[in-house]
Amino acid sequence: MIGKTVLITGAAKRVGRSIARELHDAGANIVVHYRAAADAANLLVEELNATRANSAVCVQADLLDVDALQSLVSSSLAHFGRLDALVNNASSFFATPLGTIDQAAWNDLVGSNLKAPLFLTQAAAPYLRQTRGAVVNITDIHAERPLAGYPLYCAAKAGLLGLTRALAIELAPEVRVNAVAPGPILWPDDAAFDEPARARIVEHTLLKHAGSPQDIARTVRFLFNDAPYVTGQVINVDGGRTAHL
Repeated sequence: MIGKTVLITGAAKRVGRSIARELHDAGANIVVHYRAAADAANLLVEELNATRANSAVCVQADLLDVDALQSLVSSSLAHFGRLDALVNNASSFFATPLGTIDQAAWNDLVGSNLKAPLFLTQAAAPYLRQTRGAVVNITDIHAERPLAGYPLYCAAKAGLLGLTRALAIELAPEVRVNAVAPGPILWPDDAAFDEPARARIVEHTLLKHAGSPQDIARTVRFLFNDAPYVTGQVINVDGGRTAHL
């Protein structure tokens, strides 16, 4: 990916940070998008630029503001002059048991997990066509097998999965669009899953252990680098959990 530019949303922390490091190791220039994690974003950019000068930049944007998405693409082009790949990684995740769902939850979960990827990909599409680039959306195994207590999140991710296949049609043949669906990789920062719940989830995988952010990052790298005839697909990186849910 030497000389190519990748825009990664929510890249300052967690899985997004691992994706940024993995693609940077492959030679790509990285646009680190963040919303509020300015310190983490700047630290990551400093780390990447220390390895290879002028190879990373961070850009702030609220993905729920559709008007900001074109500016996010424009900032990427202004800094590196091209856009070869987009990773729609940023995501809100919280419980919404039926009876508690309100407009704020709808706007947050659907906005971050479905609306923003659609409008950001639309803004990036002309430039991705020029470079015959690719898009990877980070979905979730619960897009197809819903998680109790999280109906709105699951519906939003299901929408993103459908959008992945629809955009693969819309952007063909110049741009490939695929998805990676994590299983138990990183637990939420809140206390939504206690230790017994985590143990039950891991026990339900075929491999009997949780994955790592690097498992997702390596799969994203594969889709960009080594899968030129793959589009409209989703790869479950879940230790085999969905094989028998």
